[in-house]
Amino acid sequence: MTLSLDFFRSSIGKKIIMAITGFIWFGFVILHMVGNLQVFQGPEKINAYAKFLKDLGPLLWVARIVLIISFFGHVVVAILLNRQNRAARPVSYAKNSTIQASKASLTMIYSGLLLLAFLVYHLLHFTLGVTNPDHASHEYVLRNGDVVHDVYAMVILGFQDPAIAISYVVFMVFLALHFSHALGSVIQTLGILAPKHNPKIQQVSSGLALVVFLGNSSMPISILLGFVK
Repeated sequence: MTLSLDFFRSSIGKKIIMAITGFIWFGFVILHMVGNLQVFQGPEKINAYAKFLKDLGPLLWVARIVLIISFFGHVVVAILLNRQNRAARPVSYAKNSTIQASKASLTMIYSGLLLLAFLVYHLLHFTLGVTNPDHASHEYVLRNGDVVHDVYAMVILGFQDPAIAISYVVFMVFLALHFSHALGSVIQTLGILAPKHNPKIQQVSSGLALVVFLGNSSMPISILLGFVK
């Protein structure tokens, strides 16, 4: 017990927890994006996909619990590390010499907190149907006769609102900014590859962040412009 507490209290322990929980969410965001892109294939495809997820039952709840624990663990440890770093250097440098640090790495804590706010709103809107209950009130009949919640209509109605669509794209900018540093940080923290590979890792991380931004942003933009109805 003492060993586990010492590990959590240590800087390297916190960084390892950050890396593992961040990697879990990185994988989830990629899978979530791929699933949501089925909106371009019409209501049958994405509504059948939504039913498939719902039919997972207990397995879906296990995944949700893991994601919730990982997310809040990631946020709490990030805040603790930020406070620890500030306490270790209470007096700021006369000249900020962070030449090698990217803008993404310097704003990780801020983009992370903004993403927390976005996640709460996203759940209230698309998962719980609290902010816009009219968007979640539609049903759809699949080809096999099953009556399901119409996820397709909910997404279309949501992103037809310019405020929602534009806000979503703006938050995707912060998500991409966060991710552009996250993957490289995970690999470096866990020591998966030698330091000489860091430049290549950063290129891959930035590339995946761009893919996530383009993929997630394509949906609200296409719907707002009327390409998907």
